[in-house]
Amino acid sequence: MQRSIPTHNPHRTMSTNSENGGTSRRRFLGALAAGAGAVSVGALSFSVPASAESEHVAPSVAMNPEDPDSWFAGIKGKHRAVFDIFTPQGVFPFLGPMTFLMTNESTGTPAKDCSVVTIIRHEAVPFALGNNLWKKYKLGEASKVTDPETKAPAVRNIFWQPKPGDFVLPGLGDAHVGINQLQAQGVMFFACGAALMSMSAGVAQQTHQDPKVVLKEFMTSVLPGVRVVPSGVWALGRAQEHGCAYCFGW
Repeated sequence: MQRSIPTHNPHRTMSTNSENGGTSRRRFLGALAAGAGAVSVGALSFSVPASAESEHVAPSVAMNPEDPDSWFAGIKGKHRAVFDIFTPQGVFPFLGPMTFLMTNESTGTPAKDCSVVTIIRHEAVPFALGNNLWKKYKLGEASKVTDPETKAPAVRNIFWQPKPGDFVLPGLGDAHVGINQLQAQGVMFFACGAALMSMSAGVAQQTHQDPKVVLKEFMTSVLPGVRVVPSGVWALGRAQEHGCAYCFGW
């Protein structure tokens, strides 16, 4: 299946925060929040079931176009890390945050005293979306994500409220790598707005829908507690400015 996704260098981050940059950022977030002007990019190849029905998914944390930097004020832990998740690779995308917390616990620092930021971007951005879109647009097939239960292309977000036995690791049993499980331990999650806009534009093109309608559908399907930022690399830069060590994800 052919996919055309904007290419990002996973190791590049944005480090400047000038007044002009802040104005541009507010404009970007304002447009994103209003569902205006989806980015015109090469389309992903998705097929839509003839009778797809969307289940209800709670909306994401409300965006604040005026001060998205304030979201990073909660980074105050003794040990700080930001995980860069940009491709779907089995259990590995969220294994890093879990391991960081688990091994800090074993060396004397509980999760409540750590700050962990996870950026979901690029080809991994479907992991920021609810099961309704995974089913409707066959995101598992498009992203080559296999459901560990059915062994078929996933029609659910396998990292949102995973089922017992989904992610079993030798010596650990069920690994707590679900986004909701990590959120319960204080992990902060951000999704790349540029990738969401790009993907929704591609879906709109492939399914002959209004890009604004599809963008709104994507935004309302963002998982609870996941904040949408201007771009993943923007968020990586902000997290590092707040003392988080960069950790390569997948």
